Formats: sequence, C-alpha cells, structure tokens
Amino acid sequence: MHIRHLQVTDFRSWEHADLPLTPGPTVLVGQNGRGKTNLLEAIGYLATLGSHRVATDAPLVRHGCERALVRAAVVNEDRELTVELEINPGRANRARVNRGAVGKPRDILGILRTVLFSPEDLALVRGDPGERRRFMDELLVQRAPRYAGVRADYERILKQRNALLKTAGKKKGAARDDPYALSTLEVWDNHLSVVGAQLLAARLDLVADLGPHTTAAYAGVAPDSRPAKISYRSSLGAALPEGYGVPDGKRAEPEVLTGILVEAMAQVRQQELERGISLVGPHRDELEIVLGEAPAKGYASHGESWSFALALRLASYELLRREAGEPVLLLDDVFAELDRRRRSRLAEVAAGAEQVLVTAAVDEDVPEELAGVRFTVADGEVRSA
Repeated sequence: MHIRHLQVTDFRSWEHADLPLTPGPTVLVGQNGRGKTNLLEAIGYLATLGSHRVATDAPLVRHGCERALVRAAVVNEDRELTVELEINPGRANRARVNRGAVGKPRDILGILRTVLFSPEDLALVRGDPGERRRFMDELLVQRAPRYAGVRADYERILKQRNALLKTAGKKKGAARDDPYALSTLEVWDNHLSVVGAQLLAARLDLVADLGPHTTAAYAGVAPDSRPAKISYRSSLGAALPEGYGVPDGKRAEPEVLTGILVEAMAQVRQQELERGISLVGPHRDELEIVLGEAPAKGYASHGESWSFALALRLASYELLRREAGEPVLLLDDVFAELDRRRRSRLAEVAAGAEQVLVTAAVDEDVPEELAGVRFTVADGEVRSA
C-alpha cells in the first residue's frame, strides 16, 4: 500500500499543499513550525479519523476557515482509490471515495492504513491508562474497521448509562426499591455488556497477537535492557476466563464475556449508584507494559521509555503487515530523539517498508538508509529538494 498523491486545503497551517508521492522513502525537511508534522497528521487522520496531537477537530481547521479538506490517492496492489475527508468542526464531517459520497466518514476506514511514530508516543509509556486504551482501539480499528462502530456504540451507551446512574443515585438509595429505575438499569446493563463484550474480546485477541511482536521489537532496539512484555488487565479481575488475552491462548468469546459483564455489574450496583459511574467494562481496563518484573511506567528510564514506545509502534507495523499488507509508515521528527542503536533499528525497518514518510529539522537527522525523495518545507510551500 502507498499514497500516490496528497492534497490538503485549509488544514492546520496549510492554505493548500499538493504533494506527489512515490513508494519508498520520502523525507520532508524544514525548520520546526513550518508544517511538516501537519502533513503527516493529515495522512494519519485520513487513516484513523483521529489526530495524534489533539482530541477535537477544531484545531485541524486553519484559523478563520470553516472547514478543512484532506484528499489522497491510495494504491493497494493494482487498485487505486481516491479518498477524501471534509472536516467540519461542530457539524458532521463528510467523506467521499472516488468523488462519490459515502454514508458515514468511518466507511472510509481500511482504505488507507498507517502506523505513525512521533514524540507524543512517550505518553504510551508515561501517560495515563486512557492513552494506552486509545492505542489499542486505534490499532484495533486499523486491523478491523468494523470496530469503529463498536467503539462508538460503546461510548454512547456508557454515557447514557452513567447519566442514569447519576440520576438514580441522587435519590439517596431509593433506586434500590424503585422497580422502574432497576428495570431501566437492567436494560442498559444488557446493552453495555453486549457491546462491551465485543470490544473486550477484540482487545484481548489484539494483545495476545501483539505481545510477541512487542517483545521481539523491544529486544531489537534495546538488547541490553530487561525483557519487555505487554498484558491486558481487565476490570473483571479473576472472573476473566483463563487463557484469554495471552499468546497461544484461547480466542476470546463475546458470548461468554457478555454474561460475565452482566454479573459483574450486578455485584457493583450499589457502588455505581453511590458514585454515579460505571465501574465495570472496557473503559476501566488497562494495557499493562512491563520491563523485567516491574511496570514500565514509573520505573523505566528515559531511554527505556523511548524503546518501549518504539517497540509498540514497530509491533503494530509488523502485525498489520502480516495480516493485511504493509501500512504506510509515518515517522514524525523522531530520529533526533533516538540514540545510534535505536536510530539504526528503526531505519532498518523503515527502509524495508513499501512507503515511509519522514520529517526532520535538518538533513543530518535522517539515516542514510532512508535516502530517497526529499522535499523542503518552508514559507507555506513544499518544494522538491
């Protein structure tokens, strides 16, 4: 898979950019603040419908403009599709494929797959659990786009269930004896457990498959460090069936998990009413990252944290490559942050990718293995170097 052509209009700092691309390495060189990262962000947004830098769409639209447009011609084997996304903050975004409108923006997911490594990835190791849950879910959607709908449904149901818990909890325990409140909660319990079980099962299988790649990638970039591993910690605790979420274990079964989630919600019903929040489900889970016998967060050095973040991205790339063909690899100003060994390992993987886009402040930051097409980014323009 590769991008043949990228266009952006009123995206971030860009009034307009028109960038022809080819397979192999492409390097965008320019001083910080000139818009290099914005172009990679546009590509990543087209692939995931999310930004690695901000949580909302408003900052993606150039100041003073109503909307932004990102368009890319994507070649996958012998088939080319032009995918386009119109970003409308405060209103529904619109998507097109080959100039024809699609039902929902998430219908374009899967046309373009990317793996992006950036300085923000340190949050995968040092950030809160929400960062790691987002990492899992975004990779899950790249792996199987239908989970974008599952994820959206879960978040919607969770929001509605929490609102009901807060309302019922204000009755100072009366909900325990209110048949209507209890029956309504049971309905939302069932909704949340069915959709939550689908998301949980997919995450467990993802971690089981990603784990060996992560361990191998970390050993490659930091061979003198402690061994690395990842695991899934569920809010279900010991109720989670043995063998789920581990390499060579059992594939998680949503039907089994649905019943377990319903039972778990019943057990914490009183605490949920008192606190007004849902205490069981994928939104309370965690991707555990471990070095040796200690959690990486709080115990890993700066270099080890970089290595683990890099290993997670390299593992993601390898997993997607093996399952559905090579994704486009995006490396945003990361080589300047890495030591010689990590630079060499990342360059080795990147040099073998079908297409890799690299940003750097100066030419010297780019390894020789990635010598290829070069563009200079300056004064609101992208010029061939």
